[in-house]
Amino acid sequence: MTRHALAMTVAAGASHTGWVVGYTIGIIIVLVVVALVVPILLLARSIGQAAPLINDQLKQAEHNTAPLAALSTTIEHAQVIVAGLARGRARLGG
Repeated sequence: MTRHALAMTVAAGASHTGWVVGYTIGIIIVLVVVALVVPILLLARSIGQAAPLINDQLKQAEHNTAPLAALSTTIEHAQVIVAGLARGRARLGG
């Protein structure tokens, strides 16, 4: 083998090695991205499956707490009643 042929073989081998290294690094990067994205997608899926139950519970909580909106009216009426009772007690001497 001549020097020129040997140099060409070494250059071809080095060029081929670069492609192999490049493809290997690319595959590793893709695998890392997939390893990071898959858990996020699984979590999003579980949240999506739980969303209807959460929404139903929130609607039930809204229904159960709706009467609290009238609580200030109840307090005002109770204060009027208590004031009337206090006036009646005072008139009776109590």
